[in-house]
Amino acid sequence: MSKEKIEFLYLSEPDMIEAGVLDMKECINVMEEVFTLMSDNDYLMGGPKGSSHGMKLWYPKEKRGRNMPVAGDDRRAMTMIAYVGGEYDVCGNKWYGSNVANRERGLPRSIHSITLNDPETGAPLAMCSGNLVSAMRTGAVPGLATRYLKSDSASVVGIIGAGVINRAALIAICESLGNVELVKIYNRTASKAEALCRELSEETGIRMTAVSSAEEAIRESDVISVATSGGTPVIIEDGWIKKGALINLVGTASLSEDMYINSRVVVDNWNMHLDWIDDGMRHPDGIESLMASAPAAPLMKLYLEKKKDNADIVSLGDIITRRAAGRQRSEETIIFIAGGIPAEDVAWAHTVYGRALEKGIGQKLLLWEKPHWA
Repeated sequence: MSKEKIEFLYLSEPDMIEAGVLDMKECINVMEEVFTLMSDNDYLMGGPKGSSHGMKLWYPKEKRGRNMPVAGDDRRAMTMIAYVGGEYDVCGNKWYGSNVANRERGLPRSIHSITLNDPETGAPLAMCSGNLVSAMRTGAVPGLATRYLKSDSASVVGIIGAGVINRAALIAICESLGNVELVKIYNRTASKAEALCRELSEETGIRMTAVSSAEEAIRESDVISVATSGGTPVIIEDGWIKKGALINLVGTASLSEDMYINSRVVVDNWNMHLDWIDDGMRHPDGIESLMASAPAAPLMKLYLEKKKDNADIVSLGDIITRRAAGRQRSEETIIFIAGGIPAEDVAWAHTVYGRALEKGIGQKLLLWEKPHWA
């Protein structure tokens, strides 16, 4: 074992911004590389199958210890680990803490930190502020899905939820469509939708309008993005959805069983969702335990009921590598579901870390001059 000094780079949120974490065009391209590596099986995530979304603390419904938190809306504490191959060749972990009640304290709903490690030695390379990494990669993925799954005539976008994630998703979708004529944004708090319209219409030059209902946002939209948090999923009725629409789900939504059965379903990584099913089935509440937090939970339920099988569900990476077909008809309705893949966080954090090294950004911290015991 080496007895040499080990240092790692600490990157604050301002450091990450200076190093380019908000570069959506590049983030989409990195996500395309990651999905290609996943299709080529050059990646690993947690668990014996190498496909775990992450290890989560399941808070109890009732108080168990003097200070132990109890379950609440989008309350999560979890670790999401991955190895990404190809030119990245790096391990990493995203620590994820989330609680809707954070907003009452003036904090973001989720707080993330990311570590990057040498895959051979385990030595730390970097510790990064993770919120913008997570938001950008989460938004870039529906943008990437739009690149491959949109109809040729798509020009109208419907947005459900005006938070951080859909802000990033909207930027990515507009980047991928290139010819957006109108964006309609709905949020339960109307002022947030209005603020997002003002901000991004000025930034992009695209016409955007805040609407008063989810139905208004969805009707006549060619690409729809749902990214909401909390315990109550948005209800989307079949009759609202235009033929040929692409529905991007990065948050939970209530779609009819018929819509899932009769639509083409594409997911970010089906192996991960199968692993997630195993996690849910070990919970006392079964698959219902995932309904509030996993966008694919209704699909998982249909899979367990044998109403959808593996042949009906395609992973996006296999479409990118042409192992599976993308859109097959202009009037085909496609549901794309992204559950969040730690390999994406690791790859985007590693890309920004590389830029930081090139520009001399960040603070070097000492792990040890030499290990006390070796």
